[in-house]
Amino acid sequence: MQSWPEAGDLWRRAEELGFDTAWVYDHTAWRGTTPWYDAYTTLAAVAATTSRIRLGTLVTSPNFRHPVPTAHAARTIDHISGGRLTLGIGSGGTSRTSDGGILGGPEWTPRERAERFTEWVDLLDRLLRGGETTAEGVHYSAREVNMGPGCVQRPRVPFLIAATGARGMRLAARQGAGWVTTANGPGADDPFELVRVQGERLDEACAAEGRDPAELRRVLLTGFTGEPWLESPEAFADLAGRYAGIGITDIAVHWPRPGTDWDADPKVLEAVAPAARR
Repeated sequence: MQSWPEAGDLWRRAEELGFDTAWVYDHTAWRGTTPWYDAYTTLAAVAATTSRIRLGTLVTSPNFRHPVPTAHAARTIDHISGGRLTLGIGSGGTSRTSDGGILGGPEWTPRERAERFTEWVDLLDRLLRGGETTAEGVHYSAREVNMGPGCVQRPRVPFLIAATGARGMRLAARQGAGWVTTANGPGADDPFELVRVQGERLDEACAAEGRDPAELRRVLLTGFTGEPWLESPEAFADLAGRYAGIGITDIAVHWPRPGTDWDADPKVLEAVAPAARR
């Protein structure tokens, strides 16, 4: 939401506080909030003005991005950052208050959205591995795209796949360095139990793909279930410990945002930061 240089100050502050990774949503607008600054341009600026913290999208949206320019931007940011980029990728939201349907055309059915998601991720994977790529897909194609030597990170920048359905879980098991959930959706009256069940389904997807489930990071994006993550340092520690017990490896919290559902005391955020716990 913040323009530069205010946004840069926040990212550098996150690095100073010792957080492992800092994320940005990939939207043109979010829940009615505009203007919303571009994720990849912001990440390029952040990559040039930070030195340690990992950077990423949580998550990149196929709603308005094609794999070819996305791959070029991601490869560039990976080089600028010295190999600190992680790409969270989702199937794209449907809400008109964000960027669902922003490019016009017919609305995607759930099946088409899932098909597009898989094709999008698979093509991005091929592109980011370097060399020349030609692919003719149903929804996305590339013709003689030369990505040179590819990314700093090998074989490419890591993907975190946001998914709750069976097909998306299989995609996470096949292409992901990790998986992302918001603990929101059907059954979210008990978000902890929902994530536990989702984790079991992810294990099943890994088994089907011949993947060791322990290889995947499991990222919980908080702030959508009413759980008091930043109510106090004690509340954070209790929730983080409970979710770690069912396999969650990474917790992503919103930077306190006054006047929104993500308002919180910045002192609590600082208190739960790694630098404060050392």
